[in-house]
Amino acid sequence: MGSSSEDLAPDPYTPSNGSTAYRVGHYDLTLDYRPAGNRLAGRAVLTMTAHRELHQLELDLSGLRTTKVTSDTVRVRSYKDRAGKLLITFRDPVPDDAEFRLDIRYEGNPAPIGGPWGDVGWEELTDGVIVAGQPTGAPSWFPCNDHPAQKGSYRFTVTTDTGYRAICNGVLVSRIAKSSRTTWVYAQAEPMATYLATVQIGRYDLVALNDPAQPAVGLPTRPTPRDPASPVPQYAAVPASLVPAAKAALARNHEMMSAFEECFGPYPFPQYLVVVTDDELEIPLEAQTLSIIGRNHLDDGWDAQRLIAHELAHQWFGNAVTAARWQDIWLHEGFACYAEWIWSEAGGSTTADSHARSTHHRLSREPQDLVIGDPGASGMFDDRVYKRGALALHALRRAAGDDAFFGLLRSWSKENRFGAVTTPDFIALAERTLPTADVEVLLTHWLFSEDLPAL
Repeated sequence: MGSSSEDLAPDPYTPSNGSTAYRVGHYDLTLDYRPAGNRLAGRAVLTMTAHRELHQLELDLSGLRTTKVTSDTVRVRSYKDRAGKLLITFRDPVPDDAEFRLDIRYEGNPAPIGGPWGDVGWEELTDGVIVAGQPTGAPSWFPCNDHPAQKGSYRFTVTTDTGYRAICNGVLVSRIAKSSRTTWVYAQAEPMATYLATVQIGRYDLVALNDPAQPAVGLPTRPTPRDPASPVPQYAAVPASLVPAAKAALARNHEMMSAFEECFGPYPFPQYLVVVTDDELEIPLEAQTLSIIGRNHLDDGWDAQRLIAHELAHQWFGNAVTAARWQDIWLHEGFACYAEWIWSEAGGSTTADSHARSTHHRLSREPQDLVIGDPGASGMFDDRVYKRGALALHALRRAAGDDAFFGLLRSWSKENRFGAVTTPDFIALAERTLPTADVEVLLTHWLFSEDLPAL
């Protein structure tokens, strides 16, 4: 099983974020957002557990002003916003292992957080909002324990101007329209890392992306369990003018889903949603239960389709199974990149082996100065982490054979579902399930050597 975050220090790649002094088990977020003026008023009720005696604690919150902190379970002495943190001091110590709640009111004009990876977090679109939280953008819009291994459940209540659709993780529970304002409520029951939490706001129509051979399913209205024997409900939230292009570009999503369920195991969540922004986006991004692409990605060519497949694959690798530390990001990106090649092969195009050979040839001409199993904070999103991670998996597949290799991926998904994991966890499982392959030597060479191994 995956590693426990209680054993982890704040991540060295993001040393200013996260805490192991406590865990947030549930976030109940109530947001009132006015697009004109980019004005956010928020309330966050956090259900927490202390991991040691607490006289005070820090939550990550950046660029917003805290107006009130109360609790019905502990006595709050004071609170202060300071350098991207909300510092809360208690009148009496909170005992080790005690469960408690904090009720936090805050407001301001949310903005992206700058860092080594560019601007991340809450960002205004031409007409609406996009939230791209990876890796440290969550504090731009709610107070949190911003560490990738810190997972919790969520409830989102978002009120915004009528005419806009608010989209969050999970399943839509209710929508209430009152004159000029509409309130959207979502429940995200499965544990989720903070960076995967998202709000998307825009003038979107919701359309179903069902297999034409399957009967249409109703739009999501409540968080009920999905029948595993039924197709995964899939939807797209799209500006009205882009609906035909979106339906064409996403026409094979049900085939992608089927191929990935066969290779990786059952889809982990009740449904899947693709948000298509009216703006062009440099790159697509994933959040738990949904992906976000720009209008420029609405194409049926390989360059667009591989990105659509990549973001879908993250629902297994990155979202349901999440790296407990950022140095292991290849467990997200290498797996999702390899899923592109799996889809290419399953979809009747180029084989995974051909993709691997051409990628290896290209990488052999690039600098050999990156260890993908620990690329450093500045190298987390280097393309070589993605491509060499995929090559490591292909090498493992060739050594073990298809049946054993895909059995390993299904076991990895099943045994660690909704947990947090490390590279040693993956190597240990591979050693147990692939006895005919020298797994540790093979993966150590691919993941922890600068030089590119021979394929």
